[in-house]
Amino acid sequence: MKRSFASDNNAPVHPVILQAIADANQQDFVSYGDDPYTREAREIFRQKLGGDAQAFFVFTGTGANVSAMSHLLRPWQGIVCASTAHIQNDECGAPEKYSGSKVRTVPSENGKLIPSQLKPFLHSVGFEHHVQPGVISITQATELGMVYTAEEIEEIAHFAHQNDLYLHMDGARIANACAASGLSPEEMITRTGVDVISFGGTKNGLMNGEAVVFLNPELAKNFQYVRKQSMQLASKMRYISAQFIAHFKDDLWLKTAEHANKMASLLAERIRDIPDIKLSMPVQTNAVFASVPPEIIQPLQEKYFFYEWNKALNEVRWMTHFQTQEEDIEDFVNTIKSLL
Repeated sequence: MKRSFASDNNAPVHPVILQAIADANQQDFVSYGDDPYTREAREIFRQKLGGDAQAFFVFTGTGANVSAMSHLLRPWQGIVCASTAHIQNDECGAPEKYSGSKVRTVPSENGKLIPSQLKPFLHSVGFEHHVQPGVISITQATELGMVYTAEEIEEIAHFAHQNDLYLHMDGARIANACAASGLSPEEMITRTGVDVISFGGTKNGLMNGEAVVFLNPELAKNFQYVRKQSMQLASKMRYISAQFIAHFKDDLWLKTAEHANKMASLLAERIRDIPDIKLSMPVQTNAVFASVPPEIIQPLQEKYFFYEWNKALNEVRWMTHFQTQEEDIEDFVNTIKSLL
């Protein structure tokens, strides 16, 4: 396989991150997070997101989403999200199985939610026969590569809090969203009213590791027990924590995301002039969606791994990441042209 355009999960671990893991591997440390690396990493999150932010490190994005929302939900409450959301389509029912809460979806063509779409879910409030809304979950950047503005997040947060709901953000690609918008994590997350974020790292150069970050310390109370019950408590937590320390040092997290976004923009630019290829979504982050002639999909996949997104529309998704290079884009585009 040449360079993959399937997912930023397919990217290697960033060399700086690998070195950070090796550096943390020199001596004994107390397990389960009572180590200097974890203390430093949690402090960095407080600096990035504000002094009240409480970070808890976990293994996976699904684990982050499930544990965070399970902690905030009562048994009779449910989750509202976009129809495209990862928690709805790509987590094998884990949010429903482990939280015991129903996931209800809102149709969305770009992955975004708006308050007017959420209002109908309030009709069940107080009616004991219906699942009660408890958490609104948004994805930043969305599964279609779109980025919520700070104003859009504020509107959803205001709606949520006005109706006694919590706002969860699936931030698997939060770095790409910050890079695209020019906003800091504090501006995008804390100041907009997000209650808890699943802060992603694996799609942006980490080997393994995500963070559940509560922006209100009161909401974080007793979360350590939920993390344990969710099987997300790492005994050798320092290896996750060390990755996040390196991730944020010298803005590595932002530089890698900026590069990934830049490569996606370059790819979009290079295929715009190909008559048989049509971009199906605007390109804001590191995802390119396009409709292509069906006969080139399989031969193109034999050289470059990528996913068909919507077979009915012959729509594919091409993802870039921190190691995608300009020559990869050029070779990929030239291969498309030769197949056509």
